[in-house]
Amino acid sequence: MSEKRGKLVVISGPSGAGKTSVCRVLKESAGVEFSVSATTRPMRAGEQDGVDYHFLTREVFEQRMAEDQFLEHAEYNGNLYGTPRWPMDDALARGKTFLLEIEVDGTRQLRDRGVDGLYLFIEPPSIDELRRRLQRRGTNAAAEIDQRVAIAREEISAAREEVAGGPLYGHFIENVDLEATIASVKELIWS
Repeated sequence: MSEKRGKLVVISGPSGAGKTSVCRVLKESAGVEFSVSATTRPMRAGEQDGVDYHFLTREVFEQRMAEDQFLEHAEYNGNLYGTPRWPMDDALARGKTFLLEIEVDGTRQLRDRGVDGLYLFIEPPSIDELRRRLQRRGTNAAAEIDQRVAIAREEISAAREEVAGGPLYGHFIENVDLEATIASVKELIWS
């Protein structure tokens, strides 16, 4: 009898919705492996290759792009970033849950490629609550909060798009209470 194949779990949501907090808890669960992105940007002090990012030269990154080794990729601020396929393939073959925290555009790329998985979108109860959460963080200036709220509106709208074969996300979870949201996500993953 062969081992059970693992499951890809994709979690998205706007800044302040709680997706990173949900992922932080899920990463502590046995049998869950978290995606580590690849980048061409230089390693910063304190970062570790394979832990914070897979640090690649532009040449190696572009070669791997040409070999279709990324699930999705983008260029930001002159550097390339991408989600490597190889750790996911390995984790799924070993029966693990592979957790990927990604933006809506990245999810669109995955769906366009026909990547099978559980696609979850974490959303705030309202835009006003999202603004309050961003303000409570105390790490962003008012103009940056306004920008994040505008991006959140776009992401929430885009998350409801239909793509070839169905909806972009299979499940929407309104994060009113973080513990309840985590419980809902765990139930969807392990039911």
